[in-house]
Amino acid sequence: MIYLDNSATTRPFDSVIETMARCMRETYFNASAAYRPAVEVERAIRACRQAIAAQVGAQEEEVYFTSGGTESDNLAILGVASLLRQPANFVCSAIEHPAVLETIRRVESMGHEVRVMPINRFGVVDLEACASLIDEHTALVSCMQVSNETGAIQPVEQIARLARAKNKNVRVHVDGVQGFMRVPMQMERMGVDLYSLSGHKIHGPKGIGALVVKKGVRLAPQMTGGGQEKNLRSGTYDSPAILGLHQAVLEMGQRRAEIDRLRAMKARLWSQLAKAEGVRLNGLPVDDPCSAPHVLSVSFEGVRGEVMRNALEGAGILVSTGSACASHKQKVSATLRAMGLSTEQADGTIRISLGMMNTMEEMDEAAAQMIALHKQLQAFRRR
Repeated sequence: MIYLDNSATTRPFDSVIETMARCMRETYFNASAAYRPAVEVERAIRACRQAIAAQVGAQEEEVYFTSGGTESDNLAILGVASLLRQPANFVCSAIEHPAVLETIRRVESMGHEVRVMPINRFGVVDLEACASLIDEHTALVSCMQVSNETGAIQPVEQIARLARAKNKNVRVHVDGVQGFMRVPMQMERMGVDLYSLSGHKIHGPKGIGALVVKKGVRLAPQMTGGGQEKNLRSGTYDSPAILGLHQAVLEMGQRRAEIDRLRAMKARLWSQLAKAEGVRLNGLPVDDPCSAPHVLSVSFEGVRGEVMRNALEGAGILVSTGSACASHKQKVSATLRAMGLSTEQADGTIRISLGMMNTMEEMDEAAAQMIALHKQLQAFRRR
């Protein structure tokens, strides 16, 4: 099997699995307890905060653990909205994950306005349009770091600068689920107030993530209870998952040079596919510095993406037609349509996403299978 759907989830590193198993067997204590074994677990949790903070240019005390990217996005957006006493507007991009888009739509029912930033033909936010949407009444601007569909890196630093030029009190939220530890993030330098991340996208466990909150940014808690996470996110610490996340962050850091290998594999795969007739690359060129190293969006002329995905699965190659969170809805991608693709082109698209466990040899085999299956399926359709 060749697994090429790492934007949906990644296989955990062996060291992550071992760390979690050891925690469940030996250091299973509640980190909030006062006895020594529990204090040791609390120290290990603190080490995870420190490791995450170091990766995003933040401080240890600014890292709050959540159940994953969706909860982090919800806490950032609703945490800001719940504190407002007057109607305001919330701005997001047209390519946001449902965890952001649906949540930011929810604030409309709270009496606020939602404004959506359009994208260009490469799937990148239009900065000129962005500037026209933000004003002195904007409470929050949210933009993903990396498009989960096309891999386009968004100009979050420029967006933050534009936003603060219009309103010094605006909050800037970045959904970093697809970017964390694959694309650089320095929150202080880039003007980011809130940053969401998820463990299972970086070869860590599912069900664990974090929201990094710049000191001085106030949020209303969305979960109350025992007062964990300085009352912002109550609930018993999932210490096996947190320690697993820590191990994933450490190992990803040790493999930093492999980001270039991801980019090389992506380039190799596209170089093979580009030789075939009727295969289209969606978004930025693979060698563009604003194209993430691990995501590739490709359309196959005359073949539906769903059909290509199923055929590839039969050949032992796993890809997706878009976000895993929307894979059963079978809708034409709004992102691809906003980029100017026809309905047929958008419907004929698959997403290929790479991880640390993929190899260059897999790229050659996958490309050969995709080209062969495309020819077969086109011929079948013609008959």
